[in-house]
This record gives sequence, C-alpha cells and structure tokens, in this order.
Amino acid sequence: MTTADAQTLRPQRPLSDAHREASRARSVPAGQSDLLAFRQNMVVRLRAAGCQDERVLAAMQAVPRHLFLDSALSAQAYEDTSLPIGLGQTISKPSIVARMIELLRQRPGGPALSRVLEIGTGCGYQAAVLAHVAQRTVSIERLLALHERAQRHLGVLQLPGITLVHGDGRLGHAPAAPYDGIIAAAGGRDLPAAWLEQLARGGRLVAPVQDPALGTQVLMVVDKLSDGSIVQRIHEAVRFVPLESGIGDG
Repeated sequence: MTTADAQTLRPQRPLSDAHREASRARSVPAGQSDLLAFRQNMVVRLRAAGCQDERVLAAMQAVPRHLFLDSALSAQAYEDTSLPIGLGQTISKPSIVARMIELLRQRPGGPALSRVLEIGTGCGYQAAVLAHVAQRTVSIERLLALHERAQRHLGVLQLPGITLVHGDGRLGHAPAAPYDGIIAAAGGRDLPAAWLEQLARGGRLVAPVQDPALGTQVLMVVDKLSDGSIVQRIHEAVRFVPLESGIGDG
C-alpha cells in the first residue's frame, strides 16, 4: 500500500470532544433562514477546502443536516465538526462526508453510481446525501434505536431509493449485491471479506482502517478492477467510531 494523498484533513474528534462542543450549543435555536445561510456557507467552505465534485457539493447543499440532530444542536449543524447522536455514536463532520463520497465517485467504473452500500447508518445523514448521487442506497445499522431514528429522519425527507437494514455491518448486505460503491462510517483493524466480495468489478470501497505502520486510523480506498484484482491506497488520517460485530437494541 502506498500513500496517495499528502494533504491531511483534520480527523474526526473523539466522542468526548463532540460532547464538549455540544455543551456550548446556543440556548435559542437558529431560525430557518439562518440555517439555510449556514448550509450555503458550509458548501462554500467545502469548495474552498478542495472539494471539486459539483454533484457532491449540490448534495451537501440539498440535505438539511440540522434535521438529523437534536434541536439544541441546530446552530452547530453546519460547522465542520462531528456531533453526538447518542448511544456513543457521532454524526460525521461535513468535510469527511463530502470527501468520502467524492472519492467514491472517482471509482474506476466512472462517477455514476447505481447501487451503494453504506455501513453504519447512524442518524441517516450520510444516507440522505448518498441518495442525491446514487440511484439506490442500501444502509445498514447494527443498533436498532439508531436504525429506527434514521427511519424517522429520512421519512420526513421522503428521498427515493434508500433501503435501511438493521443488521451486522461487517457482513454487508448480500441480497442487494454487487455494489458500485461501499462506504463505511466506522473503522476496524481490517476490511471485512464480505465487503470485498460484495463490491462489483469497477467498484470502489472507501472506509477507515487502522494502519499499524502509521499507528493511526487512515482512510482506505479499495478498487476492484475489471479483472477482479484489488488495488488499495491509503489517504489521510481520520478518526471514526470502532467497527463492531453483531446487532443490538441500542
């Protein structure tokens, strides 16, 4: 494996930092016009930070991130920060969401995505963004409480092409395979074999993985070429919640 990116984004922060950030939330929620302006400014910052995929930027503009958070955190929804969503989980910061989806669209088979698998639905935000760039998004969550919360959040937006699954993300979701893209919102020491098996030829997998040589978690990009061979590349340092097996009630 070789390092493909010299630029390093600020990693996702530990959950304790996210909770401290949440404690500083405004007591009076921002108005709808303020939230729209905040979202527009978020997209401006993403473009300035290097996101060049206009389809991804449009998706980030289209999805109201504040709807996926507790109302007390609405004023912080469009800051480039991870925030707690309960059960020891966080919503990824906007720059990470945009970066991972932009990488996904740079797959060998081209930017068009017919079917994407998301590992770790969380509150449903990233699935909503994916729905704007993929024809079909299958998102799997191991914690039932978060799975049900995502169902409520996404039900409000009524986005087409999203299937939510309560299950073990390490096993992927074979019934809908193969996938043009697989994206993970949790990281382990390895990439589960099921993910590689369910990745289509010409597809791309983007996931955080612990790199023992660097001693940190990094963003891993895996391409399955047309002949079925696998190419892996290391990108920037990141920090995600651990990838765990099994399912739970939350």
